[in-house]
Amino acid sequence: MTSIRDPFDDVLWIGETVAVTLEERNGTLVADHPNESSPLDLVVVDGAERLEDRPPVEPVEVEIVATVVDGRIGARVLEQ
Repeated sequence: MTSIRDPFDDVLWIGETVAVTLEERNGTLVADHPNESSPLDLVVVDGAERLEDRPPVEPVEVEIVATVVDGRIGARVLEQ
């Protein structure tokens, strides 16, 4: 059986680890999706407490997760 998520995995990169430059918008950490074909940008949904600076100056490693918040796909900050 094919999940409805399967066609989107190739575009959204769910489960992939990527380095992104985060910025703060209205108190939320967000980033452009590294895949230009993705219709959704990224929003940090887990792990923001691991960051020393908010927003960090350098790119941060995140894992893209299957959560959508305010029209953005979720990202989990990995160990810094």
